[in-house]
Amino acid sequence: MHDQDVLTAVRALAPALRERATGTEALRRLPDTTVRELADAGFFRLLQPRAYGGLATAPAVFHTAVHEIARACGSTGWAASVLAVHAWFVAQLDPRAQQDVWETDADARICSSHAPTGRVTAVDGGYRLSGRWHFSAGCDHARWALLGGLVTDGGGTPLDMRTFLVPSADYRVDDVWDTVGLRGSGSNDLVVDDAFVPAHRTLGYGAVATLRCPGHATNPEPVYRLPYAAVFTTTLATVTVAIAEGAYEDHLAAARGNPRAAAGRPAAEDPFAQVRLARAAGEIDAARLQLSRSTDEMYALAARGAEIPTELRARTRRDQALAGERARTAVDLLLENAGRGPLRVGDDVLQRAWRDLQTGRGQAANDVERALVLFARDALGMDVDDPML
Repeated sequence: MHDQDVLTAVRALAPALRERATGTEALRRLPDTTVRELADAGFFRLLQPRAYGGLATAPAVFHTAVHEIARACGSTGWAASVLAVHAWFVAQLDPRAQQDVWETDADARICSSHAPTGRVTAVDGGYRLSGRWHFSAGCDHARWALLGGLVTDGGGTPLDMRTFLVPSADYRVDDVWDTVGLRGSGSNDLVVDDAFVPAHRTLGYGAVATLRCPGHATNPEPVYRLPYAAVFTTTLATVTVAIAEGAYEDHLAAARGNPRAAAGRPAAEDPFAQVRLARAAGEIDAARLQLSRSTDEMYALAARGAEIPTELRARTRRDQALAGERARTAVDLLLENAGRGPLRVGDDVLQRAWRDLQTGRGQAANDVERALVLFARDALGMDVDDPML
């Protein structure tokens, strides 16, 4: 299977995902059928190492596939992309951890909750983990979880922030996801009760930030030499922009055939509605272009074995956060055009997009102000230090 084969298969699935969107919301998680179809299409293998049957593809290919899925169904795009992108993170881990995940099951999927909300205790050979982790998208379809945690000294002072790879046998899924948006993403809580995590299944944020991860010893492909934000955070930004684009396309089709009068003329002929439509399209295009520019530049550097400068990493982070803001602006403009229709409770693509984007903005990666401060500090010659950079 090749990159383009996956993109062709994903595009062929899009109409079914769009048709299934209402049912996905009602289910509050991805349907088993959807996950199976995406797996058969090869989507979950795009960022998986070639050593385990993956494609280790360029981020442009992966994000194109994510865009096609999320444009059809925001919840599916969010959960499926998060499950798929974690193959990239596992590829950064000690080779023994990669073997644990894929040696006997090359189709194993990984969910996550990176916020350090649990308790971590260092012990001989590894760590003991307990607690509750929130908002783990797609967790019902995963066999492993990546969980964030703070390692402290005896007095509670943080020493290190790490990610812990935990098998599904060591955690349970608590079905608490019931929200106004991204309802079908199944972002439930994970509960761990005193599980042992061997040292080789953990990775400190310092190694990720400096691009010096143990997995590089066995995975030479350039995609694994990219910063965390270039892959994971851009993935979420891609989902938000795709949700807005799907709403734009649906609204445009409806406007072309809508006889609703505005100032005595068909709605499509209202010049103010046309301006809002053009602005919405511009916001979506600007977001897509900025995202692809940054990741393409980073990937080109990684492919040459060159250093990725902090300036480019800060700009990428800025553009990711602004992409979510642009997506919300675009959908707000479309809502102004649509009148009262989307306000009614029911199945409406534009309303669903608005709800999904408002919910998605709560993800830490979509914190606009924090990302802009990072960019400005770097531009001003000040120190910057952030795990999402």
